[in-house]
Amino acid sequence: MSQSIAADLTAVGHSQAIDMERVEEAVLKPLVNPAGWRFAAFAWLLAAVFATGLAAWAWQIHKCLGVTGLGVPIFWGTYIINFVWFIGISHAGTLISAILRITDAAWRRPFTRIAETITIASLPFAVTCVIVDLGRPDRLLNVLLYPHMTSPLLWDVCCITAYFITSCLYFYIALIPDFATCRDRLAGKVSGWKEKLYRWGAFGWKGTEAEVRVHRGFMTALSIVLLALVVSVHTNVGFVFGMTSKPGWHTAVIGPYFVIGAAFQGLGALSFFIVLVRRAFHLEWIIPEEGLQQLRKFFLALTCFWGYFTGAELLTTFYGQHTAEMAVFNAKWFGQYSVSFWAMIAGCFFIPFYLLVTGRKNIERNLLWAGFIGNIGMWLERYTIIVPSGSRPFLPWGIGHYALSMVEWAIFAAWVAGFFLVFFLFARVLPMLTIWEIEEA
Repeated sequence: MSQSIAADLTAVGHSQAIDMERVEEAVLKPLVNPAGWRFAAFAWLLAAVFATGLAAWAWQIHKCLGVTGLGVPIFWGTYIINFVWFIGISHAGTLISAILRITDAAWRRPFTRIAETITIASLPFAVTCVIVDLGRPDRLLNVLLYPHMTSPLLWDVCCITAYFITSCLYFYIALIPDFATCRDRLAGKVSGWKEKLYRWGAFGWKGTEAEVRVHRGFMTALSIVLLALVVSVHTNVGFVFGMTSKPGWHTAVIGPYFVIGAAFQGLGALSFFIVLVRRAFHLEWIIPEEGLQQLRKFFLALTCFWGYFTGAELLTTFYGQHTAEMAVFNAKWFGQYSVSFWAMIAGCFFIPFYLLVTGRKNIERNLLWAGFIGNIGMWLERYTIIVPSGSRPFLPWGIGHYALSMVEWAIFAAWVAGFFLVFFLFARVLPMLTIWEIEEA
């Protein structure tokens, strides 16, 4: 734990036990207090948007993909954009909780639970984006019934399935000691179903030395597995594009480029939600500015890496001057997609870079906006990767045009609303900070 956190805790009481008692009280308070009318209204609004999107999806299943903007030659649109986007958001948990656990970075401790919750809340919506894109959901069974081991699509299914299962297991194992804390501290203070959840989730945890030793060993082992999976998942997502011969996609750098983009986006999502949770639950004394400064530096480094990879890709394409590649290149820089392209450059690099470099004084505000704008920029990045290359294929179909239909907008808004709804519902049921890690520090 950083010195500022230790100083805050020491100032609260006369002993470490009193300090941790206050930490537990602050972290568990949202689980006991009933949600206010603002939270309830926001939750119902998100639920209404999500229900509207489900109705739009039902309409699409009934009428088929003709109600979308997809067509010849653009067969991939917003649903695949959203799939890659949500996968990128999910990397928040692996970056902060798993990778920094291996390096034993102490400043990560107040952030890990929020990062892991982002991962668990976003992955289901990433997977369902692919199902929506199929038009007929039953076609998903073809991947299992008729597998083709040379297909990057099958590689992607295998990697994402392993990633989701391992992330859920990692999320639960990290929760076990805190479930026990909730079981012991909140007995008789919360509703019956919460008491059962905490009792079952604690799995009989008593906090003995043997239990702690086994628990830490599992966490370290799963962190190493997740480190491999986080690289393989987005590399394979890049391979889904890069293993084709479409202009703008067939490049060796696309796998690493997608990994860096996902890391940048996941850290942006974490920065956004950290500030929201810190302000909403008044946890400034547990999540001090020193920790936010470390997060800012990490985010700034990934912003620079994203700028480097993007510049290398653009320079290579321009230097080669291949006719098909330059058609896509010119459409992005000066043509039909120039607005989205330059908005992407600004949202992914220039604006976050400025906010993070100047973020020492207004750290909360700058992190919030850098994370929010960075994620909008990453959605535009996926748009400028998928749509311009789809509109200018090698086959003699001519130049294609794509615009999101109302059905696509409704489903997109619903999935974003569903992600926020799941995250905020988790915040009312589960401790948003990892109590045992703070105590361990």
